[in-house]
Amino acid sequence: MTIAIIGGGAAGYFLAIAIKELNQSHSVTIYESGSKPLRKVKVSGGGRCNISNTFNNVKDLREVYPRGHKLLKRLFKSFSPADAQQWWEKHGVKLVAQEDECIFPVSQNSQTVIDSLTLYCKRYGVETIFDSKIESIMELKSKYDAVVLAIGGITKPSKIYEELESLGHEMSTPIPSLFTFSIEDESLRSLTGLVIEPAEMKIPGTKFRSSDALLLTHWGVSGPATLKLSSLSARFLAENDYKAALSINWLNKTLPETEKELESFINNNRKKEITTCPFPQLQNRLWQHLLRRSFGSGKELTTKDGYVLRYLDLSKKQINKLIETLSNDTYQIAGKYKHKDEFVTCGGVSLSSVNQNTLESKILPGLYFAGEVLDIDGVTGGFNFQACWTTAMTVAKALA
Repeated sequence: MTIAIIGGGAAGYFLAIAIKELNQSHSVTIYESGSKPLRKVKVSGGGRCNISNTFNNVKDLREVYPRGHKLLKRLFKSFSPADAQQWWEKHGVKLVAQEDECIFPVSQNSQTVIDSLTLYCKRYGVETIFDSKIESIMELKSKYDAVVLAIGGITKPSKIYEELESLGHEMSTPIPSLFTFSIEDESLRSLTGLVIEPAEMKIPGTKFRSSDALLLTHWGVSGPATLKLSSLSARFLAENDYKAALSINWLNKTLPETEKELESFINNNRKKEITTCPFPQLQNRLWQHLLRRSFGSGKELTTKDGYVLRYLDLSKKQINKLIETLSNDTYQIAGKYKHKDEFVTCGGVSLSSVNQNTLESKILPGLYFAGEVLDIDGVTGGFNFQACWTTAMTVAKALA
């Protein structure tokens, strides 16, 4: 069998190796539009390549896969995250799991992953044709027994997107999925560099919320908590032109827990000035910001006699306002801030257009899909790469 793979990224290279290991008689050719392979792998995870996740903290796949969780639950039965880890170890990439359950190469270098993929493709005689931008699936399909589309996040408009749609495939409009938020609040942006771990973020009036490390930046907010929330709410934010309210729970506690902890803290520090004795879980710069959010500045932070407020001076109303700020501090998302090197796409080929067991097109026999081109995407933490490995292996087994 002759097989053409469109896309020289993670899914394409992994798929080529898997096919050859399952059936060496198959001839596999990768068509890559760029001059170099695996460009996204190179920059992923800050150059370290977050290759997968242990899934130990995942109770329901919906928590980490906003789109595609039902299909992946099925496919994980034949190629699970544990299977993927064994595959990488077998192919020379030693792995290590961090405390947050993210899995990286022991080398902490994405080049280790790239070297493994390119080495095995060369060993198995997989031909790779660079600078080859395929614009017609049908034209390529006339030359091969099977064609696999593994181009990553598909864009609209593009000739391949339009061709798939014209053939009758249901397409989900592609939009960004993992991105950070621009916040036009200068006082918040002045706290750039601070990391709050963990914090809870949510979009009021919706079910979208996340809890993880929050990074304050010169443009707004970033870090795992922000990226998770952007993934979960990708469609909602796109429909609202990336403008919405954002609530931050700085302590990641329930309201009763926050009330109890603050009451205890006040009782233990009654004679101390509120500006010089920050709440223990919060950095001083952040604490000063939250005090200004709660009470304003200048006279609001002093007694009638001109002294700085002490904790014993706080009225019940002021304490309630501080509790509200700690647990429900609201800002406005002014837009998305997209990293130019690394992002994930929500959307692509609808799962209703593919065979759920083989990922072959229901419209065009002999056409398969692997990786991000499908309408599957996950939150940050190695989940997108895991979906890539599992979908690629599913196609490889079907073709073998």
